[in-house]
Amino acid sequence: MLEKILQLDREAFIYLNSFGSDTWDSFWLIITQMYSWIPIFAIILYLTFKRLGWRHALLIIGMITVLLLLTDQTTNLIKNYFQRLRPGSDPGLEGLMRAVKKRQSFSFISGHASNSMAVAFFLYRVLHPYLKYMGFFFLWPLIFAYSRIYLGLHYPGDILVGYLY
Repeated sequence: MLEKILQLDREAFIYLNSFGSDTWDSFWLIITQMYSWIPIFAIILYLTFKRLGWRHALLIIGMITVLLLLTDQTTNLIKNYFQRLRPGSDPGLEGLMRAVKKRQSFSFISGHASNSMAVAFFLYRVLHPYLKYMGFFFLWPLIFAYSRIYLGLHYPGDILVGYLY
């Protein structure tokens, strides 16, 4: 059963990764960096300060910091436990995929997916009564996660489990 799931995961990865082209590589390399999302976070931060005041906004920033530390460190523990090779490092996928970026670290579970979804979910739960369109913020983890597949860094299963985590 597990082997069947892993095979489906590989096939889904190959399919999604095949949409890549040299034309779009630089775009997805920018999208996958946390720094690229600073303008969106700055807008949300500004709106949070404006709607909730300094005290609550600083509390939210502190909670996000703790949340990121927790998810980031525990996903690293999980990665080191399972030691699943990243698609770009998997000899079984050589010639079947585009590896725009390669890393030697492990793949399961996606830290980018768990971090981005944790922040998106937390901000949505806290801010949706005050900011009308907070539901759109869930586009961030989806776009962010696809960048990881596009670049050849994660399987879709790594991302889905990262979201659930």
